[in-house]
Amino acid sequence: MRAIDKPGALFILATILSASPVATPAANPAPPQKKEYLTDAEADKIREAGATGPRIVLYTTFASDRIKKLQYEFAHLDPKDDKRTERFNILINGYTGCIDDAADSLDVGIEKQEDIRDGVKLLQAQIKGFLSYLQELAEKGPEKETYRDNLDDAIEATQDAVKDVDKAAKEMAPPPVRRKPS
Repeated sequence: MRAIDKPGALFILATILSASPVATPAANPAPPQKKEYLTDAEADKIREAGATGPRIVLYTTFASDRIKKLQYEFAHLDPKDDKRTERFNILINGYTGCIDDAADSLDVGIEKQEDIRDGVKLLQAQIKGFLSYLQELAEKGPEKETYRDNLDDAIEATQDAVKDVDKAAKEMAPPPVRRKPS
């Protein structure tokens, strides 16, 4: 038997280690990260929706829910409630996340040439109302200094989404035309 010198042993060891399977991020991808602003039930609905069009509808619906909850919170202000500021910020951040994801889904739907008409229609119908409510809140909202930064982000995200939905309405692939049999 031949003795292996130290550099040769290191070479053999390096070769063996490089050939062995190692747990790398590419080999074991992380599970999809749960969106912090979605409830478990909402995240399940998004996952089950599959296609981009229904996802846009869901994100828009969830954003609408956040706006309604925010309106309720402001209509029923309790000065003794210490957690109200936290709830305001959570709802505004949740709204912003939903609108951002709806706008991102628009881009994905256009890129993949998916049918996103229903999502675009719903978003177009509701987003200007969202924007006007948020802008009104920025002007006249009670305790606005406690949620001003998040509200500014929400207004900016909504303005961007308005541009994205208008662009999507123009860039969507036309619906298929059915020919009458002759």
